[in-house]
Amino acid sequence: MNAIAPAVQAPRPTLKTWLMAARPKTLTAALVPVMVGTALAYGLGVGQWMPALAALVGSMFIQVGTNLTNDYFDFKKGADTAERVGPQRVTQSGLIAPGTVLASALACFGLAVLTGIYLVVVGGWPIVAIGVASVLAGYSYTGGPFPLAYHGLGDVFVFVFFGLVAVPGTFYVQALTVTPAAWWAAIPVGAIGTALLVVNNLRDAATDVKAGKRTLVVRLGLRAGRAEYVALLALAFVTPLAMWSLGLSSPWVMLAWLSAPLAVPLLKLVLGQEGAPLNLALGGTARLQLVFGLLFSVGLLLR
Repeated sequence: MNAIAPAVQAPRPTLKTWLMAARPKTLTAALVPVMVGTALAYGLGVGQWMPALAALVGSMFIQVGTNLTNDYFDFKKGADTAERVGPQRVTQSGLIAPGTVLASALACFGLAVLTGIYLVVVGGWPIVAIGVASVLAGYSYTGGPFPLAYHGLGDVFVFVFFGLVAVPGTFYVQALTVTPAAWWAAIPVGAIGTALLVVNNLRDAATDVKAGKRTLVVRLGLRAGRAEYVALLALAFVTPLAMWSLGLSSPWVMLAWLSAPLAVPLLKLVLGQEGAPLNLALGGTARLQLVFGLLFSVGLLLR
């Protein structure tokens, strides 16, 4: 009789492996909206550090939970394979067992809910709606019966939840109201966050087609994806000027334009490259998001 080979088990995860799974470069998408919403609140004299901190912790947990869910379901659905040209994924590469990755994602969403309990006490029932919608959307990005990313809705998800929800939501838990400036401040945050996703989808277009992952880039083509990236960066840089022109901020908000030199090489990469070279554009867009967010936040603080 032939001996039955023992099942191959994933190695015990290390701190380095978990950091890889969390995707630190993407966490700017969780940090910047809270930073901008809080800066606006303090600039208007209504800032409160405890709700701001809770909003940041909750946002980080949702981001990491979304990343882990994406890692798990992209592997299960065949979007992450040996042909992958992006950074290594822990499920596909066997560094962490699939069940462990999914359980960790659900744990992150659970911790976000626990953090949200304090915010509900501060901000009331509107925070329940925001929190539930954010967690469900994070899971449904690649999981559930209608995964958003697989139906070309990932761009909308990022712009809405990491822009139009996160920035005014952060402002609301401190001020208990939302001003027009909060909605305007959400636009560049959501735009650059979405640009980050567009680079990811441009890079992975070839493997996404094979896996049936119908991102907006797959549906409309590389040319349209590149045009979307340019339009999103343009929208981000135009918004501070619009806010100043409308009297919603001081001229200091134009400090955000100091980050424009970071955008130039990114545009050259995105417009001229495909596949693995776009990993540089991915990291660069995350840096742009952080620098723009910091300068924009300083501008909102100064009156």
